[in-house]
Amino acid sequence: MSKTDETLKKLMDSNLYSRYSGLLSLSNISLQMVDTRGNILLEFNPSPDFCKFICQEDEMRICSDYISRLEPGKSDRFICQHGLENILLPVNINNQTIGYLVGAQVYSADSEYQKYLIDIMAMAKEKKIEPAAIAKSIAAIKTIEENKIEIHEQICNHISQNIGQDFSQSIINTADKAVVRLSIEKEMLEKKIIDLEAKNMSLVINPHFLFNTLNSIARIAYFEKSHTTEELIYCLSDLLRYNLKQDDELHTIGAEMDNIEKYLYIQKVRYKNRLEYDIDIADQIKAYRIPNMIIQPIVENALIHGITPKRDGGKIKIYAEKYQDNINISVMDNGNGFPKEVLEGLQQSENKLGIGFRSTDKRLKRYFGEQYGLKITKSDYSGSTVTISIPSKPNARR
Repeated sequence: MSKTDETLKKLMDSNLYSRYSGLLSLSNISLQMVDTRGNILLEFNPSPDFCKFICQEDEMRICSDYISRLEPGKSDRFICQHGLENILLPVNINNQTIGYLVGAQVYSADSEYQKYLIDIMAMAKEKKIEPAAIAKSIAAIKTIEENKIEIHEQICNHISQNIGQDFSQSIINTADKAVVRLSIEKEMLEKKIIDLEAKNMSLVINPHFLFNTLNSIARIAYFEKSHTTEELIYCLSDLLRYNLKQDDELHTIGAEMDNIEKYLYIQKVRYKNRLEYDIDIADQIKAYRIPNMIIQPIVENALIHGITPKRDGGKIKIYAEKYQDNINISVMDNGNGFPKEVLEGLQQSENKLGIGFRSTDKRLKRYFGEQYGLKITKSDYSGSTVTISIPSKPNARR
């Protein structure tokens, strides 16, 4: 047995998985430990079935894209031939590379389209696998936001560095110190991920809405080639651009309302006379600032649970009022109220709010304090009203 293999055996015998599994619970993206020849020694988080059973020649050996990049001391991040994001990090002990951490194996938003370019039939013939099995494995590959991939890379880099440090210092003698250090660093990473999730709350928009909108545009373009098509495309473009803005965490209520109006205009084209809407916000209130995309999910909820189920549709009204030291912005619909099971779900969830509303409530509290947030102020047969409150004091208008 070579010196490197002997070191690896000791490393594998050191409860490596249990020591880092807590940290890896922060991410469910794949991560494996491999030796310098590419043999998989330990799976912290399993790789996708597509990679394991189709791309790899052996279930216990990484794919050729990885193996071609194994160089002592060299880290890498690359996109494989099928468009998946991958990371490669050396594990060094006493200035010698004894193995690598490899993983990610996900699509980013920019590379996801490449899954549709995979020639499934040719691959099925080459691998002697049923096309349906390959298609299913491709569909199961995750698509992850770029910043979450970067967080995963940071976690993995932390692990690769600490494996070497901890092993060099003798695991037995430094166990307590290692636990304390990992606990502190895990807490720091948890806070970073919480901040990341808070930012990503503003990126959420129902994909069904996007697909339906694009279908509406395509149909109108085919039959009419009219001004309506141009207006829809511009509205959708502005809506997505606003949705992705991260330059300023707080946007004016006026900017948020402009965005909501574009969203409702698109939905109006889709639902025609089954949807009416009215936005009544005084100019002096429009100057106050709120988190990006804080109202759109509430409006979408009103449309889905209030207007859509009604045969004749209905109306959504958005209005605001200043009361004492608060500004209250309400989204009201004249639907049938939240369905019983939805309302019960909201009431049974933490803080008596469902996950979407809870995210909105948490974002508002994070910016303005615990006394502010979101409330379902009404929900019965005549409709629903959801209200958010923010401070009206000058120091809140930042």
